[in-house]
Amino acid sequence: MKDFIKIASGQGFWGDLPDAPVHQVKKGKIDYLVMDYLAEVTMSIMQKQRMRNEKFGYARDFVDVIEATLHEIKHEGVKVISNAGGVNPNACKDVILEIAKKGGYDGVNIAVVDGDDILPGLDELTEQGHTLKNMETGASISEVKDKLLSANVYFGCRPIVEALEKGADIIITGRVTDTGLTLAPMVYEFGWDYEDFDLMAAGTVAGHIIECGGQVTGGNFTDWENVFNLAEIGFPIIEAYPDGFFYVTKHEGTGGLVSEMTVKEQLLYEIGNPAEYITPDCIADFTTFQIKEEGKNRVKIWGIKGYPDTPTYKISASYIDGYKLSSTLVYCWPDAVKKAQTAGEILLKRAENLGIEFRDVNIELVGLNACNEDPGELEKYQSDLNEVQFRISVHGDSREGLDRFGKEIAPLILTGPSGVTGFAGGRPKASEVVAYWPALLDKKAAKPVVNLFSS
Repeated sequence: MKDFIKIASGQGFWGDLPDAPVHQVKKGKIDYLVMDYLAEVTMSIMQKQRMRNEKFGYARDFVDVIEATLHEIKHEGVKVISNAGGVNPNACKDVILEIAKKGGYDGVNIAVVDGDDILPGLDELTEQGHTLKNMETGASISEVKDKLLSANVYFGCRPIVEALEKGADIIITGRVTDTGLTLAPMVYEFGWDYEDFDLMAAGTVAGHIIECGGQVTGGNFTDWENVFNLAEIGFPIIEAYPDGFFYVTKHEGTGGLVSEMTVKEQLLYEIGNPAEYITPDCIADFTTFQIKEEGKNRVKIWGIKGYPDTPTYKISASYIDGYKLSSTLVYCWPDAVKKAQTAGEILLKRAENLGIEFRDVNIELVGLNACNEDPGELEKYQSDLNEVQFRISVHGDSREGLDRFGKEIAPLILTGPSGVTGFAGGRPKASEVVAYWPALLDKKAAKPVVNLFSS
């Protein structure tokens, strides 16, 4: 057993800094590089890509990271774990195998974890009595079945641990939890018992802290002005120990900040009940542990309490829920606010005359009420603002109707209030609205599949 391991975060979302994972590998010693590419909407985007091209459906920039770090993977023992596989992890694996072979990197073991995609077998599941009710509304998934784009199980750390036990150097998964990517190396390296829920919770908390990449090293931080060199921000590293305590840190010489406050802000990110942070691996109690800054860019966390995992997996499904269209115009002084308000009234009247129907309409004056509408403030700034951005967003069931409405925006420049100083993006087009469907599924109804391949 190793005395400790270093697990580095390389991506907080699909589209994060492209060089961050490469810097994590090359700017200091690490044992594992973990990368989180998936959000709820990401799965539907990848599914659309796969529908257009059967070789797509994964985070293709992940391939560039692997190509840039194959030397360290092969010769320095760095292991890579990522959910970059999206809805097509085998296609991702095929491309990486080809790159490894062309580069002369023989014997690189690549594991694929899938089985999370339940969309093809959804009819069978519902026939077996799994209604997959919406966790918020209680409605059965059958109501949106014909509109579904994706439906995926959130697996935990166990299939990743299995892949490591099989000798994987690179692990490509579909939908697993963000926290599971970090927990798995700890379970594997330290031989943790899945039933030791305090240890499972420790690894889960560590995963939560680094799942958003640079957000815990000073990015998006309330006291951002106190952060050194955000232009060259270093991404976070977990230095984990067998007893369950760990440090949050980053490579020396990089920008950013790891402090008690940056860690605490990240701990509060996207959680419900802090005493019940639920994952497929355990329930972690965020109210139990201790946090202490123990040096520059070094924060210790210990004393984490955990509880048994639930008998269900969370399901993340998405479906098409109509169409949306947005556009903006900028109006200048004098009476910028009044001009923008009138523009909205004109547009809605013209839509009514055309017989165009909307489910929802949202009009915002950016610079005044986009974040907080206060009628008193509207009056106060009626003639004070130098400019205001008028933004209109509509949601409806007819793509054709919304596209026709989009043709009414630009004409406002010459047929509405004076003083339009900005119109960007051209004539807006309707796009699909992807809605989220959260549900629960008995763990016995879904099983991850782990396969190993070698270059």
